[in-house]
Amino acid sequence: MENQSRIELRSDTFTKPGKHMLEAMMNAPVGDDVFGEDPSVNELEQVCAQMFGYSDALFCPSGTMTNQIAINVHTQPGDELICEEGSHIYYYEGGGIAKNSGCQPKLIKGDRGRISVAQLAELVNPDDVHRPKTSLISLENTCNRGGGSCYELSSLYEIRDFCNQHHLKLHLDGARLMNAIVAKQQEPAEYGAIFHSISLCLSKGLGAPVGSVLMGDKDFIKQARRVRKVFGGGMRQAGFLAAAGLYALQNQVQRLQVDHEHAKQLEATLKTLPWVTSVLPVETNIVIFSMETAQIAQKVLQELRNRNIYVSAMSATQIRMVTHLDVSESMIQQVCAVLADIRI
Repeated sequence: MENQSRIELRSDTFTKPGKHMLEAMMNAPVGDDVFGEDPSVNELEQVCAQMFGYSDALFCPSGTMTNQIAINVHTQPGDELICEEGSHIYYYEGGGIAKNSGCQPKLIKGDRGRISVAQLAELVNPDDVHRPKTSLISLENTCNRGGGSCYELSSLYEIRDFCNQHHLKLHLDGARLMNAIVAKQQEPAEYGAIFHSISLCLSKGLGAPVGSVLMGDKDFIKQARRVRKVFGGGMRQAGFLAAAGLYALQNQVQRLQVDHEHAKQLEATLKTLPWVTSVLPVETNIVIFSMETAQIAQKVLQELRNRNIYVSAMSATQIRMVTHLDVSESMIQQVCAVLADIRI
């Protein structure tokens, strides 16, 4: 075990392009995307828009940028948006809601990251000069800090109806949306019918090295393109990167189910261990488990690192493992064996 090769479970952002993806990148036709003349970027945007049932899309360097652009377009300075307390736009985007758009978030404690219409009912501010204008609801699917949990489509339809009734926009941070679609056997266009905008990340389980796509109607994307420029996100010969995203969408979506199966194997092993107090229900490729004390968690982290297994701490007593295309079946078996061998 001590001599095994490195097993990277900190995040699915560690994926590297394989041979065929690299070939697609090297052979990509390119132009200047800021002038709208990169054929590979244009194709990626068209493919994503059509897949989700939107009229337009915009390729950006990161999911943080696509989320922040969407917030900027959907809101005005001084507005308020509603999101779950552990959502990426609030927890992991450097205060961008305030810094980039001059808005304030109103937080909800959800069920493993998922919020409901019942929770939203009393959160929309009245039309009162003393209160910020509620203008946007942002959801995340899958929910990272919820252990890769997924929304049911029925819940999403209820939230969209609520938004229609209150004249609110609805944005989806779909960093791992394809994981949810595969796990729930859904169709991308079902999401396009619900959300005013979607951010789709290509550089996590899908395996592309860089990039996210923001989708919406033509007026929304026209404004988004201007904001992307202001945020410094205009790239030139970006087709080399877009080609990786195209390859991922065409070849690496359904294989996400393998990652989900690997995560379930980890979950099954963790549930047998006496030093594990709980494991969040595994639906996709994220496994989050808890221990009684921070000392135990630190020992587990060190024991795994000693065996060249890299995982991440989600809190003082929680550890996260994320499966992806660079983690094989044999690697999962090795991790399970090491976990079972840890003595606390």
